[in-house]
Amino acid sequence: MLGTAVVVGGSVAGLLAARVLSDHADTVVIIDRDDPQVTGTRPGVPQGTQLHALLPGGLFQLESLFPGFRAEALARGAIEAPPTARRNYLDGHLKVVVPDDDHSLAGSRPLLEGVIRQQVLRLPNVKTVTARATGLVLDGSTVTGVRCDVGGVPGVENGDLVVDAMGRSSRLSDWLEQAGWERPVTRRMTVHLNYATALFRRPAVAPEPTVVLALHTPRSGVDVAGAAFFAIEDGQWMAMMAGYGDNRPGRTADDFVRRLREQFPPEFGELADQEMLGEVQTYHHADSRRRDYHALRRFPAGLLSVGDAVASFNPVYGQGMTAAALHAACLSTYLRSGPDLRAPARDFLAAQKVVVDAAWSISTSADLALPHVDGPYPRGYRLSSWASRQIITATVTDVATARRFNDVVSMLEHPSTLARPGVVLAALRANRRAGR
Repeated sequence: MLGTAVVVGGSVAGLLAARVLSDHADTVVIIDRDDPQVTGTRPGVPQGTQLHALLPGGLFQLESLFPGFRAEALARGAIEAPPTARRNYLDGHLKVVVPDDDHSLAGSRPLLEGVIRQQVLRLPNVKTVTARATGLVLDGSTVTGVRCDVGGVPGVENGDLVVDAMGRSSRLSDWLEQAGWERPVTRRMTVHLNYATALFRRPAVAPEPTVVLALHTPRSGVDVAGAAFFAIEDGQWMAMMAGYGDNRPGRTADDFVRRLREQFPPEFGELADQEMLGEVQTYHHADSRRRDYHALRRFPAGLLSVGDAVASFNPVYGQGMTAAALHAACLSTYLRSGPDLRAPARDFLAAQKVVVDAAWSISTSADLALPHVDGPYPRGYRLSSWASRQIITATVTDVATARRFNDVVSMLEHPSTLARPGVVLAALRANRRAGR
């Protein structure tokens, strides 16, 4: 049993880590710059106004961590999104509906994160400190706490285990280097994604469909990479539009509405007829990045990193919250194994690498197909890219291929399952039957 565990960062990844740690520590301390009691969009989550997805893989993990999570989210206004209520288009072609039991939830980021936060903060052994973390405290090769600034007064939160959940801007690499340790290699995939989100009034209480997604492949020649809209709480639709490089679609209300009508299937035009609520919110995502802590030859004991602090991906694939939940699952497995916390957490890093590799493969393989993205290309990229195109094309018409593909992008299955020869051959046959 741990004495005290310290989590630096109070967003989704930090909250989920705290939930797991609460089963193994006497006290869990969450250090965050934002007041934990603040609801709605928080300054520490600048992308919080944008469209977010909770994939089936993430919903499964959250329900395991918080029994009744789905019911509570629905009670607060989240909308159920079973397969029959989701519509997906690829280059204007409606994809086949996959009949299965994998549900997702539609709701704003503040709502979904708020349900998680409330569940965590009601745990009796979890407390929060509103402060700015400034560095690590080390005793030899072991991290024993976190330096922090509380209202201008320096202090220390001591802990038997420290978890970095500081997000994309995590300073852990700098802190390690300042303390004489090696900093991890940071890999980047530059994508220059520009996306915009707008809210619309939703007259229907129980809309059909709940989620609509339309993607354009580079060969379509359309300057908008894709758009989506979800039914969310408070009788609203949340719509998103994305473009890459110099393409910044939807920056104004007029441009947003025009493109919905002219460049997407009819459901988007029907959405554009509704009243827009508020202004268009824009966001720029420069790159996907990952920090390879697992590859370090030396790593302090008593230290872990989770969520976007380890790997953050192109947000159009909706992996962020689900990846954080899977990192929490890795942490739970590690702690239940009764590890020696006086040694580096190699078993955790190895398990986490499997999750990161899978999400990174899904995100970057799609990004590499973009005309403006110039590597780095993995070994065998040409063959894998060709196979991916066949599979993605087949998802428009073939139920079996679409089911396998959905299980991977929903983070229920590993991407390697799509590389099996039988899957590729089935996709080729489906495309031949469809004349594609």
